[in-house]
Amino acid sequence: MTKQYELLNGKIVTTAYLDESALKDLQILQNKVIASLSNPSSLQPLSDEEFKFILQGKGAILGAFHHDQLVAFRAILQPENDEEHLGKDAGLSDEQLPYVIYSEISNVDPDYRGNHLQQLLGKQIVQSIDRDRYHYICATVAPFNIASLKDKFSLGMHIVALKNKYGGLLRYVFMKNLLKQEMAVREIQECQFVDMSNTELQQTLLADGWIGTGIEESNGGWMVCYEKR
Repeated sequence: MTKQYELLNGKIVTTAYLDESALKDLQILQNKVIASLSNPSSLQPLSDEEFKFILQGKGAILGAFHHDQLVAFRAILQPENDEEHLGKDAGLSDEQLPYVIYSEISNVDPDYRGNHLQQLLGKQIVQSIDRDRYHYICATVAPFNIASLKDKFSLGMHIVALKNKYGGLLRYVFMKNLLKQEMAVREIQECQFVDMSNTELQQTLLADGWIGTGIEESNGGWMVCYEKR
């Protein structure tokens, strides 16, 4: 099933779920995105084998096309139950881990940035997740990857951990309970803002049961909002 959207720049894109025939287009777009990054370590790219793993039924990849050109894609992944499982970082039990799906890589063509394509694809793909099969969605984001952080918060995800992943790279771990309806007004016991560069304080708060619920710019830096309920 395809959908059409008019972007802020007036161009029309069509979204569709991809199969293995799109592998070359995925590679080309990912390489273009990596080449445009000032800090390539902020993105954990997918290998050909990982793309194929998802496309062969272990998840899904939603693409956005302008005419026949792939200009954005977003993936969800059914993870293996290994030591790096994000559900473990989020504090889920072993019985809950099979019900976790990952929000994986998102790529937007640099020429199409500023059109909220990442969020558009995210909302569509999250809405399509089978709630009988998956109860939680998890993701990782590098600190100071502001676009991706805003994207995860826009999907209703919260920071539940901050730790080294992928061989020593510092990452926020996000999670959202797909079965829980978000309340219009949340019951907040306490709230405080912490400088994003203060890793130790953030880790202390997270260990004490706080969750990260948003970010805001302040005096040229970025602050993370932590809430305890």
